[in-house]
Amino acid sequence: MSNSQRGSAPPPTAIQNGYENDTIRIMLATDNHIGYNERDPIRGQDSINSFKEILQLAVKHDVDFILLGGDLFHENRPSRDCLFQTMALLREYTMGDKPIQLELLSDPDEGKATGFSFPAINYEDPNFNIGIPVFSIHGNHDDPQGAGPEGALCALDLLSTAGLVNYMGKFDLPLNDADAQNSGIAIRPVLLQKGNTKLGMYGVGNVKDARMHFELRSNRVRMFMPRDKDDWFNILLVHQNRVKHGPQESVPEGMFDDSIDLVVWGHEHDCRIIPEPVAGKKYFITQPGSSVATSLADGEALEKHVALLQIQGKEFQLTPIPLRSVRPFVLDEVVLSEVAEEEGFDLTDQMEIAKFLKARVNALIDQANTLWDERNAKAVEEGDEELPRMLPLVRLKVDTTGVSEMSNPIRFGQEFQGRIANPRDLLIFHRAKKSTSRKDKVVVDVPELSIDDPELTISEKLSRVRVATLVKEYLGAQELQLLGEGGMSDAIQTFVDKDDPHAIQSHVAATLKSLMKGVQANGEVDEEELDDVLMKAKEQQEKEYAERVGQQQKSKGKGKAKATEDSDGAASDDSMLMDVDGGSTFDVDEESDAVPPPKKTAAKGKAAATAKKAPAKGKGKKVVSPESDEDGFIVDDDDDDEEEAPPPKATTTKRTNRAAVLSQPTTTKKAPAKKKPAAASSAKQATLSFAPSGRTSRAAATKSRAKTAQVVEVDSD
Repeated sequence: MSNSQRGSAPPPTAIQNGYENDTIRIMLATDNHIGYNERDPIRGQDSINSFKEILQLAVKHDVDFILLGGDLFHENRPSRDCLFQTMALLREYTMGDKPIQLELLSDPDEGKATGFSFPAINYEDPNFNIGIPVFSIHGNHDDPQGAGPEGALCALDLLSTAGLVNYMGKFDLPLNDADAQNSGIAIRPVLLQKGNTKLGMYGVGNVKDARMHFELRSNRVRMFMPRDKDDWFNILLVHQNRVKHGPQESVPEGMFDDSIDLVVWGHEHDCRIIPEPVAGKKYFITQPGSSVATSLADGEALEKHVALLQIQGKEFQLTPIPLRSVRPFVLDEVVLSEVAEEEGFDLTDQMEIAKFLKARVNALIDQANTLWDERNAKAVEEGDEELPRMLPLVRLKVDTTGVSEMSNPIRFGQEFQGRIANPRDLLIFHRAKKSTSRKDKVVVDVPELSIDDPELTISEKLSRVRVATLVKEYLGAQELQLLGEGGMSDAIQTFVDKDDPHAIQSHVAATLKSLMKGVQANGEVDEEELDDVLMKAKEQQEKEYAERVGQQQKSKGKGKAKATEDSDGAASDDSMLMDVDGGSTFDVDEESDAVPPPKKTAAKGKAAATAKKAPAKGKGKKVVSPESDEDGFIVDDDDDDEEEAPPPKATTTKRTNRAAVLSQPTTTKKAPAKKKPAAASSAKQATLSFAPSGRTSRAAATKSRAKTAQVVEVDSD
């Protein structure tokens, strides 16, 4: 980074007069996306291999703990295989007899599972032998969701309860404007000390960018800090858009608290790990980027790194460490019209164009292999083992402006099978946008759906809204050549109703396999006859689908009891059917009940009505009470909504996650709050005092607490 990029105050590059006993060593990583593309036979293990290397680097560099900036998992509901491998790796590399030199000065019970005695910080639990603690916030891919009695949960809650990860940065958004004025987003730190170095870590799990921007602009993000906050090195972990995607679709870099020393920015995948200053602020920003390429974009082509962060007092030093297990990724872009003039070939000759593109792809493959060999040679010089060469990722963007016809990109990529890891998306075609006036604008053909009838009222349109019907009508208007509309509609319905992310992919794969069998049954087929053969194969497939649906409907009519015992499950009724929405965790207007839902049939309506009448037993939202603010600590009251009476039927809102609706109706009356027992009064304390946990471990933190009882006061001023 040049001096102009750094600004007048370059970030510190080294710790002056370093002392090992006072230096906190942290392995910094973000956006691991474990489970990405796990069904791919070539790239399926890439994310887990990178995560394994990060844990190995943490052991190699003898760090005090690992700090993750969100999106540990790629999906909100990771597969069992994904969870198994992650938990096995964490247990393998983070547990052991290594002494922990970090003394915990914040409340070990802050954020623990309600109703259980084990602490939230795993190395404070005498039943675990932790060598390298792992702290993490959630991202937008693995954010908390659900409507259970414990509130919204995510995969990190499972790892935290298992004692493998310390989950931080989880909070409840305010329910309405009145609560928001007092609470907002309350960020409580994890306070650690090693020797004379004090470290405060403030985690903010992912929130919708528009909401986070609003909270910051309204000054409703409250950070609870020690009284002597200037003596602490304060780190803030965020997982938000850094690049602008709209007026409020990002979080400005300069809106954080002035007491922060370093911001660790997650969510953005391009590696900008060297600390960057912020105009008008004292803190720096580091963006480690992702540890696996989840898209073939320019930012992912940068070499992947993690960082070794060393902190002593108010000084810090950040050392980038390249990841060797990441596939080399190279990309290039060509404009065929310009190349044709230079090379002298005809743009109408597809053979010449294909020959040129093959030569360019071969050059990119050689470039990627050279990059891998250079990385390997450098690692061997430093004493590491040589790794076998991995198939590279290659992307060639082709500007086809002025070219009338191009060959099939998937068929083109198959020629490089076994040489690259992504033959199916090797090429991407695009054309330059034409500047058109308003008169020349072309209206896109949109299929006419049954709800587009102008004579229908809004309520009549809503009563006709059915996912299956709309999908089938839309697909029918597309005139699909290979896929049948009925089967595709069922796959989309399964994707929506059952939240099965692989339903559409599995259906497409099975359909194509069936079509291939039908085509191969005719022996060798001329290219001119291929369309007719495919059409016949599709008609046969639609006929078989119609027969299968007819059989399922017949079996449905034999009685509800028999249908529920059907082994294939196609005609069975879901006895656990509930009308619960599954919206985004932080959607501002997701709980609006402005329009009543359509009436259901008598058979299913009875079960749904029963499910709706039962009031959900949920964990009460945290409400910050300012009653003890003068003592330096603001108390959380978790039980104010414990005995809340069910609201009237007309204004019932469904609580499906931790999201808050600022404009939520407040006309419903609450039952009087249940008075807390006397034992609960101890939670309202003016200071945080930490007594020894009672474990006889080898940690220096425990020995230190045995000598003196540390007291840390925090407030939100």
